[in-house]
Amino acid sequence: MRELERKPSADDPSCPCLAIIGRGRVGPALAAILSADGAKKRYAVRGPLGRGADAAGADAVLLCVPDQEIAGAAALITPGPVVGHCSGATPLQVLEPHEAFSLHPLMTVAGPVTTFAGAGAAIAGSTPLALRFARRLADALGMRAVEVEEADRAAYHAAASMASNFLVTLEAAAERIAHTTGVERELLVPLVRATVENWAAMGPERALTGPVARGDRATVAAQRAAVAERAGDLLPLFDTLVQATRALGRTKPDGGASSPKAAAA
Repeated sequence: MRELERKPSADDPSCPCLAIIGRGRVGPALAAILSADGAKKRYAVRGPLGRGADAAGADAVLLCVPDQEIAGAAALITPGPVVGHCSGATPLQVLEPHEAFSLHPLMTVAGPVTTFAGAGAAIAGSTPLALRFARRLADALGMRAVEVEEADRAAYHAAASMASNFLVTLEAAAERIAHTTGVERELLVPLVRATVENWAAMGPERALTGPVARGDRATVAAQRAAVAERAGDLLPLFDTLVQATRALGRTKPDGGASSPKAAAA
């Protein structure tokens, strides 16, 4: 295992052997990047292997399995290699007695072809060696590593879920209502992209537009009535979002001026 402390090179035949376990979405995507030209000179990648593999002979093992299966998968590995998982919320303790690390890609993975370059990676390690390995692995993937403390894991993962998963749920609700008017998803896409770009460039306060931010209560009331009529089950979501948007709007530094790319919202 101490081979991990060496700096691998293209001429080093004993660069760390990394076994990736898990054939869902994340395992194959990571294996593809790490097996590509350049990255494969830093690691000898095995896998992705199926669940239940013991990864015998590997210097390091990365578990890309569902959270509830991490402890069981780790228990099958003979102590020796450093063992890590890709969960954002699961603590390192589930990997005991192994020298443990975690690397959670702050990136949505919808298929085997995923670009991780430039994305964030939340890392942690139970020892300095394990933490260095996690950081080097993030670097090989082209990711920006940031250490997240054990006590912050749940909050970090909640933020990630809100930014990605909940956004999809929200857009599904918008798509559903738009469909009742004959407007399809493709016409909403440029608006969503511009809104996200504005949020990324200017922050939430300056990126916020629309009738709630302008204080146009009559328009909001008309919207609410339409939602109640066409998708009544979405009314609690609509009301909660109006309340949260109204609170955010009170913090706008420009008093409600529209942003350049999403003025129609």
